[in-house]
Amino acid sequence: MAINWFPGHMHKARKEIKKVIPEVDLIIEVLDARLPFSSGNPLVPSLRGDTPYIKVLNKSDLADPVVTQQWQQHMEKEKGVKAIATTNNQPDKVRGLLPLAESMVNRNLELKPLRAMILGIPNVGKSTMINTLANRIIAKTGNVPAVTRQQQRIKLPNGMILLDTPGFLWPKLEPEACGYRLAISGAIKDAVIEYEDIAYFAAEYFLKAYPEALKQRFQIHDLPDNEIELMDMIAQRRNCMRRGGIADTHKVSEILLNEFRSGGFGRLSLETPDIIEHEMELLMAQRAEEEDKKEAKKAPRKKRR
Repeated sequence: MAINWFPGHMHKARKEIKKVIPEVDLIIEVLDARLPFSSGNPLVPSLRGDTPYIKVLNKSDLADPVVTQQWQQHMEKEKGVKAIATTNNQPDKVRGLLPLAESMVNRNLELKPLRAMILGIPNVGKSTMINTLANRIIAKTGNVPAVTRQQQRIKLPNGMILLDTPGFLWPKLEPEACGYRLAISGAIKDAVIEYEDIAYFAAEYFLKAYPEALKQRFQIHDLPDNEIELMDMIAQRRNCMRRGGIADTHKVSEILLNEFRSGGFGRLSLETPDIIEHEMELLMAQRAEEEDKKEAKKAPRKKRR
């Protein structure tokens, strides 16, 4: 299943961001530390040029610390990019963004205030971060997607001007697994996803990447070989059985996803740099194959002419 979620206000937000980037000194993107690639905006790299770029790996208290460090090192290979891991539960660390931002802009900031654009997809904690930086309640917060809908200009205590953009997703989520990871994290409204489909994807990944976390949280001594059997075992342990001994797949899917989102069974990450590199290679090969097929279809037409 391919996941596409693109409400009308998000199209407007994309156009606004494209217009604003040339006017700012710095870009701050708030990412979910558990899925830094999937939660990133694919438009920014092609639009930023040489503009300094801070990638904030938020919710790092929920992510695998080893994997988060891998992502920081991977991201900082790119020129002009700094990657920091933080959480909204550590306001002092969040405020550390301000001196870092100032250090990345090569200009006398007393003559002209630093202008930064902050962006992030729904549910990554961007609004809470803005309130922390401003030392006052400015942005609406909520643990649901698409709370911020209009661009705001915010003056911070250090004089920095922060342009807050609405959180939005893009029309097509590629590679396809990115859409699943976003749905698992809660970035996509639950009303537009198939709970069972998303949960089985998560179960398959957790079996491979974090088997010990599953054993400990759900009190399973010997893990099964596949995600279907795993979900059945969780259903039995959490009393999610229907008459006839059949698992209530929707109920157990909710349990698995909520456990992950709350950090219930440990600090887990949904992707690593190696996983994304492999998926991108497959995507590029798929695109090349599709292009070859298009060219092959055009060839007979040219001959007839």
